[in-house]
Amino acid sequence: MAKIIVDDVEVEVPGEYTLLQACEAAGVEVPRFCFHERLSIAGNCRMCLVEVKGGPPKPTASCAMNVRDLRPGPNGEPPVISTRSPMVKKAREGVMEFLLINHPLDCPICDQGGECDLQDQAMAYGVDSSRFAENKRAVENKYIGPLVRTSMNRCIHCTRCVRFVTEVAGVPDLGAIGRGEDMEITTYLEKAMRSELQGNVIDLCPVGALTSKPYMFKARPWELLKTETVDVMDALGSAIRVDARGREVMRVLPRINEAVNEEWISDKSRFIWDGLKTQRLDRPYVRENGRLRPASWQEALGVVAARVRSTAPNRLGAIVGDLAAAEESFALKSLLSRLGSINIDGRQDGTALDPILGRATYLFNTTIAGIHEADAILLVGTNPRREAAVLNARIRERWRLGNLKVGLIGEPADLTYTHEYLGAGSDTLAAIADGTHSFADVLKQAERPLVIIGQGALSRRDGLAVLSLAARAAVAVGAVKDDWNGFSVLHTAASRVGSLDLGLVPGEGGLNAAEQAAGGVDTLFLLGADEIKVADGPFVVYIGTHGDQGAHRADVILPGAAYTEKSGLYVNTEGRVQIANRAVFPPGEAREDWAIIRALSELVGHKLPFDNIAQLRQSLFVSHPHLARIDTVEPADHTAIERLAALGGATDKTGFETPVVDFYLTNPIARASAIMAECSALALGVSRQAAE
Repeated sequence: MAKIIVDDVEVEVPGEYTLLQACEAAGVEVPRFCFHERLSIAGNCRMCLVEVKGGPPKPTASCAMNVRDLRPGPNGEPPVISTRSPMVKKAREGVMEFLLINHPLDCPICDQGGECDLQDQAMAYGVDSSRFAENKRAVENKYIGPLVRTSMNRCIHCTRCVRFVTEVAGVPDLGAIGRGEDMEITTYLEKAMRSELQGNVIDLCPVGALTSKPYMFKARPWELLKTETVDVMDALGSAIRVDARGREVMRVLPRINEAVNEEWISDKSRFIWDGLKTQRLDRPYVRENGRLRPASWQEALGVVAARVRSTAPNRLGAIVGDLAAAEESFALKSLLSRLGSINIDGRQDGTALDPILGRATYLFNTTIAGIHEADAILLVGTNPRREAAVLNARIRERWRLGNLKVGLIGEPADLTYTHEYLGAGSDTLAAIADGTHSFADVLKQAERPLVIIGQGALSRRDGLAVLSLAARAAVAVGAVKDDWNGFSVLHTAASRVGSLDLGLVPGEGGLNAAEQAAGGVDTLFLLGADEIKVADGPFVVYIGTHGDQGAHRADVILPGAAYTEKSGLYVNTEGRVQIANRAVFPPGEAREDWAIIRALSELVGHKLPFDNIAQLRQSLFVSHPHLARIDTVEPADHTAIERLAALGGATDKTGFETPVVDFYLTNPIARASAIMAECSALALGVSRQAAE
């Protein structure tokens, strides 16, 4: 630690801090445009100038000098930094004047208005007139895809966007050409950006040069009601903020959560909002003479209740979808238990994970933040760039620090970081478990090896055998020990870990999701389950939000609430319990899912013991106490992995396939989104060109 004096306040800070960070540690705000804590130092904008006593006789860019570079006073006094001296004030005002020479007066029509760093700092350091009479520089706007709108006349060349796509996203589509007045930020050849994280450049841009194209001219920030919640587009549970006006979601932005998503979110999480109001189910429907017709809640629930009462318990089943919160899952399981049915499954993709094997066998035990501690990574049957784009950025961040080797078993993929392709399937994994593969030595020599198993390896007929083989490999290479559990399962569904925690698997002799969908039951509840095809035969009751596959097959539709329209608990892939808050109300006659199940329970003569969400959660917490510990990760007993490794089993020779074929169309909300459809079409075109 080093002592310095900032505006007469003495502080002690680490020597690797920049002067800018040191000033902020002392409680002094330093203006900046190009500096960002998660990007490399550029030193472009010069807005963060400070005066260093005893230093050079000119202002110093505080973002580009470290505390350790300062010299003490003649008698060993701590270095002195001034941020309010006349020199600093004049220098900052001069920089602001230069920045505004070419910046257009677009504030009334700029989507960045009200959230613009340049606007805010011009109020503090700008003047009311310009001394320059020359024409402003004009730059042609660039097409960079359907998500990010460019207004390059406003660009101040901070290069935050260039550094982000190069360093964090790993898809260097943006760069600078020209020098001086002719400098431009561009994609070189006019084309759409290819990263799944490109929307983050909108937040990074300190001016209105890069804004959200779908949100263009839709609202001003002061008109919006802001709700902090969590994302459900993948299993990470990224922290997000939902901005709504009235009953309509207008945009989704990231929140900072260092343990999960830092401050990034994927494009699917950010731009999904138009799918929340398209193809929505806003009233009950009953199928009559082969056609669905609108019905009242009383009639629809009456039809379902009559059907349930006439169905034998062993012929009654339920499948829970990928976006269901813990509350409605618990309510549905409670109802089926009271009806005497054990046919319930929260694994519509057929994954081999089972809570009876132990909680450690289905969690990302390393934790998401723990990726930074790994020094060798083995990816098994997963493409994290498609399945969890923000987690993939974490791996890339660790890779950029150096001394990390990554091996991939499964489909070849562009993961945005250097990796060794080891093989396609279980044979390669067995070789690593047996120690006969060269990458096994890499893992054994690592202090903290990490084995990440994806659903592409587990959603097969031999999924349990592959899971056991992966556990054997993790134990063999030393990834499972007292101070480090490197056996990590990467999920693709937001509800999956919560479903496994709640025990949403068939009881002894019960039917799994595939068996139920194939006609093993007479009456089948689909709680937002749209990724599984139900055969002709069962009477299907669909509780969900969109007119997707489940609704098309349904005999009765009971409209539910989307994740932005209800308060619910979600457990992410690492086992972190998080709460999603309601931002808007469901459309039309739609109701929260748990309330639908509660109303139905009364009609079938098995009334559930709760009348509101608080009572439901109280029952939930009594049965599963760990769900009450919000935003914490309960460590799982790693001995379960050793028992799993001993299970064994025969594995198939076929290669692992990633379960996410199209990143943009993975759930009903995404498939209802016009924005996601356009992105999907572009991505498909790019992949075809690459194949050719």
